[in-house]
Amino acid sequence: MAYSTKADILEQLDEVILVQLTDDTGSGFVDDEKVSRAIEDADALVDAHCQARYQVPLSPVPAIIRQVSVDLAIYNLYSRRGDTVPENRIERYKNAVRFLERVSAGQISLGASSPAPDSTTNDVYIDQADRIFTREKMKGF
Repeated sequence: MAYSTKADILEQLDEVILVQLTDDTGSGFVDDEKVSRAIEDADALVDAHCQARYQVPLSPVPAIIRQVSVDLAIYNLYSRRGDTVPENRIERYKNAVRFLERVSAGQISLGASSPAPDSTTNDVYIDQADRIFTREKMKGF
């Protein structure tokens, strides 16, 4: 399940720009396969950071993760063309990565998503039977 969609990307990019970023054949249409690939790559980065603290893929998808996925996917689309990435997109990309690093470090919570079970623990549990020889029983020996 993708964290964002083509429709989410079109809320931030004009369709003409999306055509320019994805249409390698000159068809004049958005190449949905390239958009899907950019989203998959973005979501893989999200999962790589979030898996330290959460079960991935995240379900339900927090709104902030949808936005991070969109920002990463748009950056991926610009990057694949080798075109100059607009400064605001570079900044959004950097902010998204910083956010994911903070999620991974446990500095930011995703809210409703349930944390992954902690597989490492430093707790020690000792199970033992009651003592047979106590101070009272050994008194005088």
